[in-house]
Amino acid sequence: MIITGTLAHFVYEWTGNNSVAGLFVPVNESVWEHMKLLFFPMLLYAVSARHKLKGAYPCIGASFCFGILAGTLLIPILFYAYTAVCGKNYFVLDIATFVLSVILAFWLTFRLAQSCRANPYAPLLYALTAALFVCFAVFTYHPPDGKLFDDPTVSQTFFLQ
Repeated sequence: MIITGTLAHFVYEWTGNNSVAGLFVPVNESVWEHMKLLFFPMLLYAVSARHKLKGAYPCIGASFCFGILAGTLLIPILFYAYTAVCGKNYFVLDIATFVLSVILAFWLTFRLAQSCRANPYAPLLYALTAALFVCFAVFTYHPPDGKLFDDPTVSQTFFLQ
């Protein structure tokens, strides 16, 4: 997942800025776009793994949705937390944010798949995952105003303006 997410960072450029590819991979350096690096690879993996593991782990679907949502949301939480402390972003810490988010997403998925604690919330988790999917599609080319959607390489004072 870490390798797939890392490679996904470059797909938009490699495809000549293909608008369809841009729906699934970052089109700029905003934190929002970087959340796709975890969301889409893990969602694709979850669809595949769910079919293979649903017999051994009947609650795997809801567990993956929780892990995807938690990991995806950890990216901006960790990014803005460390940039608030440091005053700016650092490439090494950006990578560490992504790696930690992936690790925690899979750890949560694994733990919940074993316990089935997420299963009562399955409809909500599926709906939230679908809603985030739609938000990525819409906000990629029509982002709302907000720091989450700003490209920090364009605005040097991206955190507290």
